[in-house]
Amino acid sequence: MVTMKLGSKPEIFVLEDLTWRCTTELESDVVVEVGEMSFYLHKFPLLSRSGVLQRMISEYQPPADGGGGMCTLQLDDIPGGAKAFELAAKFCYDVKIELNALNVVCLRCAAEYLRMTDDYAEGNLITQAESFIAEVLANWKDSIKALETCEGVIPTAEDLHLVSRCITALASKACASDAAAPLLRNASVDKDALWNGIRSGDTASAASASGMDWWYEDVSFLSLPMFKRLIQAMEAKGMRDESIAGAIMFYAGRFLPGLKRNTSFSNALASYGADGGGGGMSSRNITPRAASVSAPSEGDQRYFLEEIVALLPTKKGVASTKFLLGMLRTAMLLHASPLCRENLERRIGAQLEDASLDDLLVPNLGYHVETLYDIDCVQRILDYFMSSTDGIGTGYTSPALAEDGGGSLGLPQGGTPSTSLSPITMVAKLMDGYLAEVAPDTNLKLPKFQALAAVVPDFARPVDDGVYRAIDIYLKSHPWLSESEREQLCRLMNCQKLSLEACTHAAQNERLPLRVVVQVLFFEQLRLRTSIAGWFFVSDNAAGGDGARPHHGGAMVPKGAAAVAASTQAEVDTDAEDDAPDGKETITDVKARVSELEKECKSMKQEIRRLGKPRRSWSLLTRKCGFGAKVQQGQPALPSSK
Repeated sequence: MVTMKLGSKPEIFVLEDLTWRCTTELESDVVVEVGEMSFYLHKFPLLSRSGVLQRMISEYQPPADGGGGMCTLQLDDIPGGAKAFELAAKFCYDVKIELNALNVVCLRCAAEYLRMTDDYAEGNLITQAESFIAEVLANWKDSIKALETCEGVIPTAEDLHLVSRCITALASKACASDAAAPLLRNASVDKDALWNGIRSGDTASAASASGMDWWYEDVSFLSLPMFKRLIQAMEAKGMRDESIAGAIMFYAGRFLPGLKRNTSFSNALASYGADGGGGGMSSRNITPRAASVSAPSEGDQRYFLEEIVALLPTKKGVASTKFLLGMLRTAMLLHASPLCRENLERRIGAQLEDASLDDLLVPNLGYHVETLYDIDCVQRILDYFMSSTDGIGTGYTSPALAEDGGGSLGLPQGGTPSTSLSPITMVAKLMDGYLAEVAPDTNLKLPKFQALAAVVPDFARPVDDGVYRAIDIYLKSHPWLSESEREQLCRLMNCQKLSLEACTHAAQNERLPLRVVVQVLFFEQLRLRTSIAGWFFVSDNAAGGDGARPHHGGAMVPKGAAAVAASTQAEVDTDAEDDAPDGKETITDVKARVSELEKECKSMKQEIRRLGKPRRSWSLLTRKCGFGAKVQQGQPALPSSK
C-alpha cells in the first residue's frame, strides 16, 4: 500500500474520554464538536487553513446567559466524521500524519467541506490529498480500497468525481490485462516485476495460473451499486463478455449462498449480513465483507438477484448453464419477478445442451405444489430451446438426413460424429434421462408427461432406448392406466429404433400393450432378415470370383428400404473380403455368423412362448413374424420376404 507523510511536528494531541486535547502551553480557545467527539483547539491554526472555520469563528456569538466561554462550533455533518476531522486538525498544526488508500478519500472530502484550498495557505490539504490520490489510482489494490471507502462519503465523493475516477482506473487496468490475456497464457511473468501497476507477487502470478480472473475476488467485496458501475465501465471499455460474466458469477456465488444445492439457504444467509454501522450504507448496499450483524432480508436478496440477472451479458454461453440453473432455483425460492425468471429460462434454453441432469431437477417451489419437480419450468426451457435459432437451425440433423443416414430402421449407419454429438441430440438424451427421473412421481399426469416427451422430435433420437426406459418406469409407477392410455403413451417411442437389448426386454414386458409387443417383434424380425440377407450376398459375391458379384439363385433379395440397407452392408463386407488373403476363410466366418443368428431366432421364439399368452395367438404371431420357418441341415434357411 502506498503512503504519503505530511507534517513535521511530533504528536501533540491526547485522547481522554471522547475528548481530544492539544497539549501545548497555550490554553485552548475553541471547541469543535463532531458527533460525540470534542476537540479543544486554538483559533489561529484553524483560521490559517480553513475557510469554513474562519467564517464560523468570525460569526460566532456567545450565548446570552453565558459568561463569555470558549467558542464552540458544531461540525456534525462533516464527511468522514471525527476521524477525518482529526487528520485535518493535525494537518493545521503541522503534526505528522500518514495518508494511505484507506483515509485519503475521507480526508479529501473533509478538506473540501472545510474549504482548505491554496487561497488560505500554499500547499493546503486539498492540494496534498489530490496529489496522493493520483498515486493511489495508479495501483490496483489501492484503487479498490479507495473505492470501498467512497461508500461512507458517497455524496461528496460523487461531487468530487472520486468514485468515477476510481472506477475508471480499475476498469482500465482490468481491460488492459484482459486484452493481454493470450500473451500471458503463453509467456512466463517475472514474479518481482510490476505489471500494469500491479505487483506480480500479489496478483499477476495468479492471473497467469488461472487465466485473467485475478481481479474477480477483489471486486467481489464491493457493494452492488459500485460493482454494477464498475462492470458497466468495463463493458464500455470493450472487455470480453466471458470475463464480465466470470466476474458476475464469482460475485453472485459469494453473496447468494442458495446457488449451492448442498447448502441450507437459511443457514447460509446467516453467515452474511448487512452493514448496520451507518456510514451511509443501506441494506441494498450489503457486501460479503460486511459484518454479520443481521441476515439480509428476503427482499434484499430478491433485489440483489434480479439486479445480477439484468447485469449478465446477453451473449450465449458466457455464463455457465449450471450457474443459470442455480440462479433460477434461487429465484423461485425468493419469489423473484416473473420477468427475472423468464430471463433465466430463456438463457438456459439457449444453451440447454450444456446442462446436466442433476441441475435440471428443479424442485417445485410454487404455491400449488403438485409434483416433486417443476415440470412446467423444464417444459418452458425446452420450448425456448426448440424455438431458438440453434433449436431448428444449422448444426442439427434434419428429418430427411436422419432418415437417410439412419437406414430404413432408423438406426445410425455411417452417421458422422457431428451428427451424433449435435446439440439437439444431446438435449434429447438429457430429456430422456429427465423423463426417467420424474416418471416415478405418482402425481405426474399423463398429458404432462406426454407433452414434455413430445417436444423433442423423433429424428433427434438415434436410439429410443432412453424414452422406452422412461415409459416403462412411468407404466410401473402408474398401474391404473387403461389399455388405451398405455397405447397412447407408447406412441412416444419408435419401435424401429430400439436396440437388441431393449427389444428383448420389451418382448417380455407385461406392462406394454400387446400391440406394442407385436410391433417390437416384427421390426426385430425385419432387422434380422436384413442382416442375414446382407451376409448371404457376401457369401455369393465371394464365390463369384474377382469383380463378379452374381446373386445366387437361392438368395432372397430384400425389397424396399431393407434392400438398400442390405446392399450397403454387403458392399462394406465384400470390400473387406477383397483384402483378405483367403476367400474360403471369409465364407466360413459368414456361415458361422448366420448360424449364430439362427440360434438367436430360436431363443427369441422360446422367450415369446414364456410370456404366458394363449398358445394359439402366439402361434399365429410367431408364424406371421417368420419364426416358424424350419432350417434344413447343412444349409441356413432365410425367412421368406413378403
